[in-house]
Amino acid sequence: MTNPIRIYTYPSKAAEARARAIINRGIGYTKKEYREVSRIVEDVRKNQDRAVIKYTNRFDAPRLSARSLKVTDREMNAALKKVDRPFKRALNRAASQIEAFHRQQMTRSWINTERPGVFLGQMVNPVDSAGIYVPGAKGGETPLVSSVLMGGIPAKIAGVKQVIMTTPPRKNGSINPHLLAAAKKAGVDAVYKAGSAWAIAAMAYGTQTIPKVNVIAGPGNIYVTIAKKIVTGTVGIDMIAGPSEILIIADDSADPDFAAADLLSQAEHDIMASSILITDSKKLASGVAEAVTKQLEDLDRQDIARKSLAAFGGILVVPDINSAVSLANRLAPEHLELQVRDPFELVGQIKNAGAVFMGNYTPEPVGDYIAGPNHVLPTAGTARFASALSVDHFVKKTSLIHYSKDAMQKEATDVINLARIEGLDAHANSVKIRLDKK
Repeated sequence: MTNPIRIYTYPSKAAEARARAIINRGIGYTKKEYREVSRIVEDVRKNQDRAVIKYTNRFDAPRLSARSLKVTDREMNAALKKVDRPFKRALNRAASQIEAFHRQQMTRSWINTERPGVFLGQMVNPVDSAGIYVPGAKGGETPLVSSVLMGGIPAKIAGVKQVIMTTPPRKNGSINPHLLAAAKKAGVDAVYKAGSAWAIAAMAYGTQTIPKVNVIAGPGNIYVTIAKKIVTGTVGIDMIAGPSEILIIADDSADPDFAAADLLSQAEHDIMASSILITDSKKLASGVAEAVTKQLEDLDRQDIARKSLAAFGGILVVPDINSAVSLANRLAPEHLELQVRDPFELVGQIKNAGAVFMGNYTPEPVGDYIAGPNHVLPTAGTARFASALSVDHFVKKTSLIHYSKDAMQKEATDVINLARIEGLDAHANSVKIRLDKK
């Protein structure tokens, strides 16, 4: 069978074309999809619960009613009894480590009184409410527990009083008990049985059952992504996320089986996912290509992975590791692995990446589930200016300003001059009148 991942020499026209294809693929939606999601969002804005139930019945749970949208205490308690001890142990460890990491992100209010008569400061307050979206993979039969923790825990650490969660119900109208157990662990206050674009719209505008929130966070498919894009401004969002990405920088000390497995861990997500290896070793490049071909045969999602690797994957052989770093910074990947002899020596040169995984025994999935940092990361090159989901997404920062009379008079002339240069006479007068008043 043809090797699904191609080896390129960089720089070359072919390698540059592959790099540009990855950079330019964006989040990958069509005009038709945007129009469809726009109609759904507007329908929910106008018709509220009725629209949410209509789409939920059509795509997820045929017999769900508005009375059953909210998960009850009875449902939650029943779910907690259904999950086993190994799951609870893993859940507790993941939650504990995610909480510990995100507590380090807390920003404090502060004041400054260095200038005589001037009091400046910043108040940091949580938003009143937040909505966490959790996708329903395979009809809810493969619950994305980690997404619950990654959204709910930082919101609660920020001090958000009301954290709700929406997730698609299974066909029988229930929610996977592992998701509910995770919601309880994360401190989520209420769970609602709604998915896709209609769930995002419901949280953005509010319905008779689902409350309006101030911030929406969490990953999802292209319909969720488009819906978040549409409601941005009505509510805050974490980010506009595209398909998953991994980029590995490796030297000849890397294990080809490890690198191949890590490339495939992202390629299996989506045919739009990007999996790139950049190395200065031709021998490693060949070894990884062979390992990818071999490991593909054992994957349930091998068709998706093959298409992803063919469209947006690749192995780029560069002259040296410095060239690899330059190219990685240009691509600004979601996940960047450093499978090199001394990753700590190299990491200081990395400027654009959602998260950096250092060393041969730090595969990307440890970050997905249990290490502690958030796995909701910027994609599609947005790591050039965006950051991982964090406590900061759930707080507001308000500036504080106070001047005494003497302090204002000392700086008044400069304010007046700047305002007049901008042609804003009323601005200037609001200061001048205070100078003239005896």
